[in-house]
Amino acid sequence: MIHVIMGLKGSGKTKKLLGAIRDTVAASQGDVVCIEYGKKLTYDVSYKVRLVDSQEYGIRSAEMLKGFLSGLHAGNFDITHVFIDNLYKTIGNDKAAAEDFVTWCAKFASDNNMEITMTISEDPAQASEVVKQYI
Repeated sequence: MIHVIMGLKGSGKTKKLLGAIRDTVAASQGDVVCIEYGKKLTYDVSYKVRLVDSQEYGIRSAEMLKGFLSGLHAGNFDITHVFIDNLYKTIGNDKAAAEDFVTWCAKFASDNNMEITMTISEDPAQASEVVKQYI
């Protein structure tokens, strides 16, 4: 299962993401990972969450992020939730690549019994039909 939190800059996406992370950590029986762009969530996320800065690993495209998520899962089958803050900053502003990534995430999450939640900085009215089904 995947969830997309979408809105324009300043609309409260990160605040919603942090709330979802807090709720998940309180209820989860597995491991929780949060992928961010830069180190801005360090003091906002519980120490129980594996916080990953995508810049430290040179992730610059959707293909690289797919490989990174696959590697995380291959190394730890106990991951139940993955949170991705600001997808466009991590993979670039290519809407087609983002749509493909969302579709891939839906299948990957379903196949591996995990939940993936991501934020996208864009007007929800401009979202494609593929992305809208996960908002």
